[in-house]
Amino acid sequence: MNINLEYLSGLSVLYGIKLIYAVAIIIIGKWIAKWLSSLSKKLMIKSNVDQTLSSFISNFIYALIMVFVILAALSKLGINTTSLVAILGAAGLAVGLALQGTLANIGAAVLIIIFKPFKVGDFVEAGGAIGSVEDINMFSTIFKTGDNKVIIVPNAAVIGGKITNYSTKDTRRVDWTFGIGYEDDLKKAKNIIQEIINSHEKILKEPKPLVAVSELADSSVNFTVRGWVKSSDYWSVYFDVIENVKLAFDKEGISIPYPQLDIHQK
Repeated sequence: MNINLEYLSGLSVLYGIKLIYAVAIIIIGKWIAKWLSSLSKKLMIKSNVDQTLSSFISNFIYALIMVFVILAALSKLGINTTSLVAILGAAGLAVGLALQGTLANIGAAVLIIIFKPFKVGDFVEAGGAIGSVEDINMFSTIFKTGDNKVIIVPNAAVIGGKITNYSTKDTRRVDWTFGIGYEDDLKKAKNIIQEIINSHEKILKEPKPLVAVSELADSSVNFTVRGWVKSSDYWSVYFDVIENVKLAFDKEGISIPYPQLDIHQK
């Protein structure tokens, strides 16, 4: 009986010491993980790395270190971690396959943050949506349309297709097409359009605007008109010029033809 008590006492002391070591490993490892995670985040912020990306990487570093810390603690307790690593690997593979869409979105978010094809506030067409970018998170990009609707697009869909950023450049070119009848005075119509373009306060003088006859269509003679504006003025100038041209044509008796079919009976 005394031998059994001595054996159990020695065993409890042995495993007690191992347990203390394991707890110490977890406590110290957790502190080191937090310190390295915080340090990496500070260094990335100081290097002007995007805040979302820096938070993601620092959290990943913390999680990765804690995995090794827990494995080390279990190994100190005498638990065979080789089989545990295999089980975790298989479980990770299964979870990865189940969440491959989610992981693809996270990977796409990292690409968006690193390469910055657009930023919050830009007017963008991507992933089948068009509007102002309101938010970019790890799973989706949120757009606000011109009529105040919110569209949430998975990041994988955004990065996997064509991205058109209308806000990257300070200026944009506005294109119009105006048609007049074949019987109307061509030079007079051209001069009217030219005067409207040249006198508009929001159309830039450089690059120089263009007014040119571009097509002899079935029912009209068409002018191609181009002018450069600040990106923020694009739509106001676009609509304003159309209205001014219509009013000026009406005043000067210049017709704007529409498709029609003439039938001649013999």
